[in-house]
Amino acid sequence: MCWMVALLAVDGRQYVYRVYAPADALRGDVFWAAFHCHDEGPHPRASDRFDSAEFWQLLPAART
Repeated sequence: MCWMVALLAVDGRQYVYRVYAPADALRGDVFWAAFHCHDEGPHPRASDRFDSAEFWQLLPAART
């Protein structure tokens, strides 16, 4: 399963990260995975406020 997590950063932009985790994963775990991915990159610091993050799941594509 794939989660998308949008994090706000101090530059006013929103950065979106893909996190591979089960559908029943705790959102806190998904948040910290995205936050640490952002923290290791070249972008300005992201907000570590959980309630400012947006989460959604990507559904697998139908096979034909």
